[in-house]
Amino acid sequence: MTTNAPCSQAERLQVFRGTFIHSTNTSPLETLDPCVLGVNQMGKIVFIETVDKKEELSQTWHFKKENIRVLRPREEFFIPGLVDTHIHASQYTNMGSSLDLPLLQWLIKYTFPVEAKFKDLKFAEDIYTKVVKRTLRNGTTTACYFATIHTESSLKLCDIIDKFGQRAFVGKVCMDINDLFLTYKETSREAVSETERFVAELTKRKYPLVKPIVTPRFVPSCTSELLQHLGSFANLNNLHIQSHISESRPEVDAVKKMFPKCKDYSEVYDTHGLLTDKTIMAHGVYLSDEELKLFHKKGAAISHCPNSNISLCSGLFDVRNALNHKVNVGLGTDVSGGYSPSMLNAVRGAMDTTKILSLKSSDYEKLSYKEAFRLATLGGSQALGLDNLIGNFEVGKDFDAVLVNTSVPSNPFEVFPEDTQLDIFQKFLFLGDDRNMVEVYVAGKQVVPFPKSEYNNCT
Repeated sequence: MTTNAPCSQAERLQVFRGTFIHSTNTSPLETLDPCVLGVNQMGKIVFIETVDKKEELSQTWHFKKENIRVLRPREEFFIPGLVDTHIHASQYTNMGSSLDLPLLQWLIKYTFPVEAKFKDLKFAEDIYTKVVKRTLRNGTTTACYFATIHTESSLKLCDIIDKFGQRAFVGKVCMDINDLFLTYKETSREAVSETERFVAELTKRKYPLVKPIVTPRFVPSCTSELLQHLGSFANLNNLHIQSHISESRPEVDAVKKMFPKCKDYSEVYDTHGLLTDKTIMAHGVYLSDEELKLFHKKGAAISHCPNSNISLCSGLFDVRNALNHKVNVGLGTDVSGGYSPSMLNAVRGAMDTTKILSLKSSDYEKLSYKEAFRLATLGGSQALGLDNLIGNFEVGKDFDAVLVNTSVPSNPFEVFPEDTQLDIFQKFLFLGDDRNMVEVYVAGKQVVPFPKSEYNNCT
């Protein structure tokens, strides 16, 4: 734990004393207890040291010891902000319902009709406000959002994210094929020109934490011409890319028919310039070892969405195999294919999936809860290429954090006198919910609880 020199003697700091639980590249779970952590006015972590250094830190950084925020032992601790690497903001109205069909039929009957409504800006503003607030209340400090094909409402989502202080990538969806829901698609030219307009307008607004991401929906909804244009545009402008890959067997079969000259799904994206070190692909359930090797070679990442994979009966993603191939993996809620906006649910789903896979082979190495937690925090930041900024409590990173309280009214789990700090953390991970996430910080700014003016509109 190193300490940087202060920028100014007059600089005001937020200083916290207590327990900090995070992951590192060398350890899936590290408990720092008790420690003192300082955050400067830019929202950066400037020191994290053991409490015996408190006097020295106070003199160096010119803060009064009585101004230190002291967390209650065992009852309160900080974790890094949770990173949702794949969520459809536009599907929020369907969350928790309409999960009786497999993927392709589900899109036709439920998803495309609701996404088509986002041409209406008032409708979009209402729904997008609710989903941003809901995810923040669940500790999601960073989200990688799919919007819809509508540029104006996609920009509205960006406005709302900026207003509430969340960190995010936002993608205007591109699709020029939709024979099963004819009113919800674009021409290839429209998709490209509107993506360019979306990126230009969002860049002009200079939101500090909201960035564009090029978003072809998935191969079955895009012509080769569109994929090629989007790949060229993303690479020319050094932009991030998101899409779906190998989510279900019928989808994989459809891609084979569309691109018979490509040996697999991953090659389709790769030949169109869409598999880069700034790419994150959701699902990857049926990726072969050869495709995983390509992902590693290209530096592309995977968003593991266990709730959705199970809810739509798409399949079981082998996260251990992907990690063994040195592919960066984060977790995603995939609302509304996933019925929960909570990244804690994604952690639990990842654990359930790996346990199910272990039933097929006695020597299968299950994912530990510590590793699942790392996927939801540091792993997600690595998958999105943000690990130089967020993901854990290292000096120099932004203070994206969630204050967990295990003694809230109607607490969803019990804490007993003999429970260790690790016991309490595990109970939160498996039994906790948004009630326990009493404060949320993004880049040092407290964004939850919401300002009083927003309480009347809380979801």
